Amino acid sequence: MAAPEHVPVAPLERTRSYTSPDAVPDAWCADRPADLSGVQPSGGPMGHQGPDQGYALKLCRRFADDIHLASGEDRRDVDRGCVQIALKRASLYGRAPVVHDLEIAYRVWGFLDPEPDEQLVLARRPRFEGVAERHHYPDARQLVASVPEATLSQTPAEIEAAHRADWASLLELS
Repeated sequence: MAAPEHVPVAPLERTRSYTSPDAVPDAWCADRPADLSGVQPSGGPMGHQGPDQGYALKLCRRFADDIHLASGEDRRDVDRGCVQIALKRASLYGRAPVVHDLEIAYRVWGFLDPEPDEQLVLARRPRFEGVAERHHYPDARQLVASVPEATLSQTPAEIEAAHRADWASLLELS
């Protein structure tokens, strides 16, 4: 790496260059007792892994003006729950979250609808309540499980049409 210009260097001093190490270490392999063999566990209480999941938090800001909350609903709870659902959808495709993942999560629960069905509001309020708190992690997992993979595999346009026709068909509320 070149030194900055303000660092004095004697004109006759030898410059260093890269040299290989004297010994090359052996290849590494996962042979420790706690190493995972196979694939990373996922689903259920383990959540859904995927790359760059924090980007979903940035995407939430795009929906700031479009979210419609009923009385008694907390924006932090709604964002946290919908981010978890969006991460599940992104992990199904093995990629980082995109804006459509969050759009589907918000739309399935009626947060993008200015006048959502009263029964949907009654169903979503207890499921989202407190989800932003760390000690409500099991509740967040149940919330994510209530949105089946069949729903998450649809396009945003299909979700919007299905939500207008019968919002309950998109969820497993039992």
